[in-house]
Amino acid sequence: MSLLDAAWQSLGEDAAALALVRDHGTTVPLTGVLSSGRFVHDAIAAASFSAALLAARRVGCAVPSVELDPAKVATAVTSDKHFRLDGEPVSAWAELSGFWPCSDGWVRTHANYPHHRQALLSALGLADDTNADEFMRALHPRIAADVESQILAAGGVATVVRTPEQWAEHPQAQLLAELPVVELTALSDTQPAQLPETTVDAPLAGVRVLDLTRVIAGPVAGRTLALWGADVLRIDSPRHPEIGWQHLDTGAGKRSALLDLGDNTDRATFENLLETADVVLTAYRPGSLDKFSLSPAALAERRPGVIVGRLSAWGTVGPLAERRGFDSIVQAATGIAVAEGDGSGRPGALPAQALDHAAGYLLAAGVTTAVRRRVDAGHSWLVEVSLARLAAELLQQRRPRHLPAASAGFTPTVATRDGVTSAVSAAHYDGGPTAFLAPAIAWGSSEAKWLS
Repeated sequence: MSLLDAAWQSLGEDAAALALVRDHGTTVPLTGVLSSGRFVHDAIAAASFSAALLAARRVGCAVPSVELDPAKVATAVTSDKHFRLDGEPVSAWAELSGFWPCSDGWVRTHANYPHHRQALLSALGLADDTNADEFMRALHPRIAADVESQILAAGGVATVVRTPEQWAEHPQAQLLAELPVVELTALSDTQPAQLPETTVDAPLAGVRVLDLTRVIAGPVAGRTLALWGADVLRIDSPRHPEIGWQHLDTGAGKRSALLDLGDNTDRATFENLLETADVVLTAYRPGSLDKFSLSPAALAERRPGVIVGRLSAWGTVGPLAERRGFDSIVQAATGIAVAEGDGSGRPGALPAQALDHAAGYLLAAGVTTAVRRRVDAGHSWLVEVSLARLAAELLQQRRPRHLPAASAGFTPTVATRDGVTSAVSAAHYDGGPTAFLAPAIAWGSSEAKWLS
């Protein structure tokens, strides 16, 4: 079953309707052992077709068909490689982010944020100015599982590199295998929603989205909802700065404001925004926002009719649920890195951060579907997507290693505005928007209020 079929089944939609989606997944120019090109194509197609159905419902027209441009898909999910700031490329990976050999295997670390780098060094008793060569020499005689445990205990991000078979035996993998790729759950009963009139190219017009996400997957979801016409306001804590270029890379169409929910004044501002929010997106570790009464159940009680979109690295139940995770870490833990390795034992990586991008688009698909359900039947809704669940789906699409993969040669489809060169929108349906309504703006540069 393709990811598109699995997602559509998860959302409870009519499989026959997918005849309106023209399949170009096999021609997305991404190389690799795993079918990552088809995988990301299907996630973007799911988001696009969900928006097409909502457009038809709100406008009263025939359902538009979906046809994606393979080059735009490939560019969108490898956007860090094509991003330019004032004409200059960026470095996506920090010095201590990567695969490191240990005495009995490999570990994968993530140190792109300064506090994660510091946690790595502190956990291993290394100096602040440790370079990559010194770090490698320090890890080489150690046991991989011990390195993982020490780093996690210090608040860092790391994982032992597993084979697909080892991951399949893990309790977390077994729990996730029982779940759909997108979970859509009614939280409470409400009356059907009333939305203003709109046009076919703005199916989410009149919908307000509080985007409480960071890094890639969540911001991609928010950016996609903004493409369809939603008013998307990203909220971050001023105590946790985002990587500047990374924010610009996924920030098109949205605004960005800073609020400290531990501050009474900022918290009052946030509560005022929440009173009229239609959607709340979260991508922090499960339970980490509960102290602010931002669990799905609490949100549904405080804001009846709200749609909560929740992203996680490992799912919301199981022994790894509360562990920090990023796309690269999940790839390593679930066997994708081994599958994409060179066959000699050295792990590799997908040609794109496909788990992050697919998760973002699938979350957008679920939220857009929930908006349509809310218009038709009411209810508050919870949409959940996890990177680790998607990893299992991708692993099912392994090619035999000797078969050639799709050609990686393509011309990137980018646009430059205000000195920022970034990927154009890959999500699309007939009659839908062809470009983001506004360019990305600097992190934290907006007022914390809705558009009038």
